[in-house]
Amino acid sequence: MIIQVEEKVPVDLETEILKLKKELNAVILAHYYQYSEIQDIADFVGDSLELSRKAANAEADVIVFAGVHFMAETAKILSPNKQVLLPDLEAGCSLAEGCPSDAFKEFREAHPDHIAITYINSSAEVKALSDIICTSSSAEKIIKKIPTDKPILFAPDKNLGKYLIKKTGRDMLLWQGSCIVHETFNQRKIIELKLKHPNAKLIAHPECEEPLLNEADYIASTSGLLNFVKQSTDKEFIVATEVGIIHQMQKACPDKIFIPAPKNDEACSCNECPYMKLNTLEKLYLCMKNRSPEIIIPEDIRLKALVPIQRMLEMSL
Repeated sequence: MIIQVEEKVPVDLETEILKLKKELNAVILAHYYQYSEIQDIADFVGDSLELSRKAANAEADVIVFAGVHFMAETAKILSPNKQVLLPDLEAGCSLAEGCPSDAFKEFREAHPDHIAITYINSSAEVKALSDIICTSSSAEKIIKKIPTDKPILFAPDKNLGKYLIKKTGRDMLLWQGSCIVHETFNQRKIIELKLKHPNAKLIAHPECEEPLLNEADYIASTSGLLNFVKQSTDKEFIVATEVGIIHQMQKACPDKIFIPAPKNDEACSCNECPYMKLNTLEKLYLCMKNRSPEIIIPEDIRLKALVPIQRMLEMSL
């Protein structure tokens, strides 16, 4: 019989995490969708593209990635000689999970003339099968650089893909994946909320479904939405993306009002990513203390995945 002993966690977690960071020569990266206390203790807070660049340029020996699995994998692909830790190994992504590498390989092989532009919300194995990786903030710029006579296969987010088709005028073959958070926002309740707050601007992430995007005043990546509210003269915003970003919005603009977009069921926390919220301050401390869970990627997969990621970083400039 195995008896599992629960590890004791110190009361002052912030102090202990900072102490471990110094001991390990670590850098803590946190996505905008993390709990506010994790964002506040991180060295860098950003979206996928920003954090990819930070991971590539980090001088630390250890990268602690408070995000989801594909993000930590991207950090390891870019920084193979650094140890990359993820607070909870189960912190996945519905988009990545909905695009398994074997099925994606078949999809690619069925369309050999297409260039595969793959959203960063994908596994290392899928990245290794791709031509160019993109993020929501870089996708439009990258697509516009592809010759018009070259057909494009876009995976795995169909909503982002449809939005990009409208923005670029390029006809793309789409993988039929979606984000469980952005798909749950309710258009009817959004309209009701806009009527209740007539001065509020509706800002939305392009992973949202098309009917909601049609109601939006501004559509952008997570960082793009944050920059918009900073620069806008408006004082009230309905935010249609994961609620974690509101923490940074409130810090940057304490005089403005931010209203989370309503979900389908008031009893659920549908506007919170259940994967992102698996990471906690306690797990962050324990992963640094134990130097585990660690992200390990086979070298052949890493090298193949590195090529389209480097293309993304070059084409995003």
